[in-house]
Amino acid sequence: MSINDGQRQIFEPTLESVRKHVVPQWYDDAKFGIFIHWSLSSIPAFAPTDKRDIVEIVRENGWKEQYKNNPYAEWYLNSLRIKDSPVQKYHTEKYGKDYSYDNFASVFNKSIKNWDPEAWADTFKNIGARYVVLVTKHHDGFLLWPSNYPNPRKKNWHANRDVVGELTRAVKSRGMRMGFYYSGALDWTFTEKAINDVSSFIVNGPVEQEYIDYVNKHFRELIDKYEPSILWNDIGYPPETNLYELFAYYYNKIPDGLVNDRWIQIPKRRRWLYTIWPVRKFLERMMKKAIMKNGIKPPRPPHSDYSTPEYTTLSSISKHKWECVRGVGKSFGYNQFETPDHYITAAELVRMLVDIVSKNGSLLLNIGPMADGTLPEVQVERVIALGDWLKVNGDAIYESRPWIRAEGKTDCDIDIRFTKKGDRLYTILMDTPKKANIIIKNFQAPRESTIVFLGTSGVLEWQQKGEDLLISLPDEIPDQPAHVLMISPMESS
Repeated sequence: MSINDGQRQIFEPTLESVRKHVVPQWYDDAKFGIFIHWSLSSIPAFAPTDKRDIVEIVRENGWKEQYKNNPYAEWYLNSLRIKDSPVQKYHTEKYGKDYSYDNFASVFNKSIKNWDPEAWADTFKNIGARYVVLVTKHHDGFLLWPSNYPNPRKKNWHANRDVVGELTRAVKSRGMRMGFYYSGALDWTFTEKAINDVSSFIVNGPVEQEYIDYVNKHFRELIDKYEPSILWNDIGYPPETNLYELFAYYYNKIPDGLVNDRWIQIPKRRRWLYTIWPVRKFLERMMKKAIMKNGIKPPRPPHSDYSTPEYTTLSSISKHKWECVRGVGKSFGYNQFETPDHYITAAELVRMLVDIVSKNGSLLLNIGPMADGTLPEVQVERVIALGDWLKVNGDAIYESRPWIRAEGKTDCDIDIRFTKKGDRLYTILMDTPKKANIIIKNFQAPRESTIVFLGTSGVLEWQQKGEDLLISLPDEIPDQPAHVLMISPMESS
């Protein structure tokens, strides 16, 4: 159960209690956040380049080829452990066969000496982000804060600056929310085994009590010391521990905080099943079938505040809050070999955000910094273009909610997305009309409605033509990837 202490709900360490947690309004309003993957992998900054994203690679080549040719640069250490992988070949040629990944720690710590968290925060604020999620520990186990609980397997396996604290202060001081990513299930300092298929992915995470205690202490330390608005766990969580105790602790400490959906726990006693040949084959087929149908969608745990499909969007409005997670390119960590052709275009980025928001989602868009903290110019350019669009049209995005339907069409076959705010309906054209009048198919506006084209002055003329709405557009339309028509007042839905 949960206890109501005056106006504040007190959560107990049970599934029944934490399930009563409500998604805070700030998150429902925010719509757009910036993800930051910055770790030791930014030193070699290499992954095989492919114009396909990870979902397309798995669909076409399967999981084994995906892991061997992983486009995620932040998976460098795992790829390095796979025989004859492109990363292993690159590493040998660049650094030498016996050069350890561990050596990147001292290089990274020298590189970040002049890193400026205030400049990062200014950039994120300027592009219209409402929240930031920083990777505090990725799968290589390297910590970006001076924890009181250092890695028991590797000495000095942490940044020599409090990256977490410095960025948190900079972000919060500009009115944005701060969240923390943490790799709960995987930590490659606790194993030397490579992940090369679905089965080895499932059983790779450490299950020793030493690791369980290590992770539990880290989460409480991050909560107590930095008060994050989001706990963004990845892959899963160690077994044999009460997650609801952690969630209750967090909700009681941070009443308007929330947790994502990547908290699946696989019991120790069941793990051997995933190593049996028939089970391995079944998992490969099942997971490939799932990704071909729905993209990468983590399995939903008993409790979460929202879901996090990766490089995947939804086809319809979701009742459950969700967040599309992806990079500007095909990797999250910085890959110096990606070219502008590997990055999403500014126009695609705008339309993707609009589509996601119309279906009750948010976009968490990753920027992968270089080793010294420089934000790659091509990545920033794409996101600045999104920010410029939001400065004109953000009223259709921030604080909006889905309408009764997400999609529509014009008579000239331009796709439409809908959002609403109070009695205002935003009809968003996903392309630029080529004629003076457009017809929105199967759409009726109340007789007293006013229609405004955001970014221009004046009220538009319109008329109802049966089941369709005809609108006369302005003589000059701004050059942008999507255009917003605000219709008000509309009946509440």
